Amino acid sequence: MSKTDQTALADFLPYRLSVASNAVSARIAELYRSRFGLTIGEWRIMAVLGEGEALTQRELVGATLMDKVAVNRACKVLEKRELVARTPNPEDGRSHRLDLTREGRGIYGEVMPLARDIEAQLLAGFTDEEYETMRGLLARLRQQAEHIGSN
Repeated sequence: MSKTDQTALADFLPYRLSVASNAVSARIAELYRSRFGLTIGEWRIMAVLGEGEALTQRELVGATLMDKVAVNRACKVLEKRELVARTPNPEDGRSHRLDLTREGRGIYGEVMPLARDIEAQLLAGFTDEEYETMRGLLARLRQQAEHIGSN
């Protein structure tokens, strides 16, 4: 790869977003793994369920933007650890709803303050205005990504 190609890669937005995301995720993953024995995917499932109601695996795919295989794998591990429980879906007898168990809610309650602390450390170098701008830009970027190829 030539120096020009490397510079182009370093300036390529999807690459830069991926590198930033991986750096943040790696730090958080250390905490989740060492303290709670959770992968990032397992924690994403727990976080979504902890913030709302019981969901099907299909709904979890949409909420986490993880692929079906990753969601299935994470749900199986969480269920085996008794952090998530399945109940029949009254709206569709072919699927189940997943929700956090009491133990799962306990871990969720322990992890969230730690996750917020990491977030505060990450954002310590930003003003409130910069943070709000970043949130808005990321939301717009996600919306744009969802519309690519749909025209």
